[in-house]
Amino acid sequence: MKKFPRCLRRVSEFRSLGRVKLTVLFTAIVCVILFMVSSDNVVSSVSLREVFISEEATPRPEVRALRTTTSGKLQLHSVHERTEGRRGDGLEVSLPLIAPLNMADQERMAWLRKNLQEFDIFKSDNLTRKFHGQVMKFFASDCGGTFFMTWISPARFFGSRELLAVESLFKTNPGACLIILSRTLDSRAGHEVLKPITNRGCKVIPLAPDLPSLFQKTPVEVWFDELRSGKVDPGEIPLAQNLSNLIRLAVLYKYGGVYLDTDFIVFRDFTQLRNSIGAQSVDPVSGNWTRINNAVMVFDRHHPLLVKFMREYASTFDGNKWGHNGPYLVSRVVEKIQERRQRGSYAINFTVLSPMAFYPVGWTRIGGLFEQPKSRFHERWVEAKVAQLSGVGTYGVHLWNKQSRGFRIEEGSVLGRLISNHCMICEGIYRNPTGSSSLQ
Repeated sequence: MKKFPRCLRRVSEFRSLGRVKLTVLFTAIVCVILFMVSSDNVVSSVSLREVFISEEATPRPEVRALRTTTSGKLQLHSVHERTEGRRGDGLEVSLPLIAPLNMADQERMAWLRKNLQEFDIFKSDNLTRKFHGQVMKFFASDCGGTFFMTWISPARFFGSRELLAVESLFKTNPGACLIILSRTLDSRAGHEVLKPITNRGCKVIPLAPDLPSLFQKTPVEVWFDELRSGKVDPGEIPLAQNLSNLIRLAVLYKYGGVYLDTDFIVFRDFTQLRNSIGAQSVDPVSGNWTRINNAVMVFDRHHPLLVKFMREYASTFDGNKWGHNGPYLVSRVVEKIQERRQRGSYAINFTVLSPMAFYPVGWTRIGGLFEQPKSRFHERWVEAKVAQLSGVGTYGVHLWNKQSRGFRIEEGSVLGRLISNHCMICEGIYRNPTGSSSLQ
């Protein structure tokens, strides 16, 4: 702001009144522009610094059970959290599943009733009614672990990054059986997309889920019926995103196994894990978890914690807040259970793993894993990071696709080195990102 007086003083030196007026106007405009640019730079620097400072402290590398802390844990604080509703788990939702903007809750319910038949995800037909039988038949084969993913985008958007995630699963868990719950991939086009994996003998199959039967005899059965009847406000968040949060809970409850987001790169065998969920962040002082995430979950069939999750979903559903029905939901439920555990009045057998297990790099720092080293110091950092993420306490890394969707994995980068050691086909590692990122 100090530039204005200097600029105006120089103007006063001109003798011609006409030239003074002209120069004052021109100089003032230039000064204002310079001021606005410098102000924007200051604001940007401050904003970036605030984001960096708010990043969670680097957690300890060992896998261990964590306690909870109640210090403001359920508040939204970041740009990531406010925008991630469009994509936090490797999914991309088609526009028809998003209610028009600026609608009241009653208007959204009426919109859903009117358009329900247009949404493939709600359809129960000859294709979806085979779902349960196909799941049972598929898992009846010799499986070294049962895994699930979900995909609601068109098949053509299941790109190189998603294929790398699937590759990494079979590289580290070679006997695994993977079901991708997806109506779009359960098609000729979808089977073509997955051919590079299936041609190598990997047990992966896309199946269109039948939601009415999947939710039947679960705590969300009535809620889903009311949603289809137009008695539940779907909210402003894409409905497919919220249904994905529910589908993963129901499929684990009905069949048991491991759920993985499609932007999770697997580094380790999962067979030693049971009834586990991962902390996303911890309090740097107490070491207690502050946020749990639902991008990776491992549970036995009919596990009581899954019942608690679904009851919470049905009783507190809010389609207008990102994360309320996903990461915040599992955090709320686990916090309540652990409080009751401490009083000795309740016991459910499960483990909250440290962030190093599934989320060793926070969403604000994920970009650093994509960059090749630019200096000797950077090279040493990359080598140290690769060694850290290759440790026994880390089962994989979540790529936070909302933040990293436009990043290309560079040769020599942390991810480049890790994925090269955990892929089968190993094609497309260094390509420009395709698939899900194209939709953003």
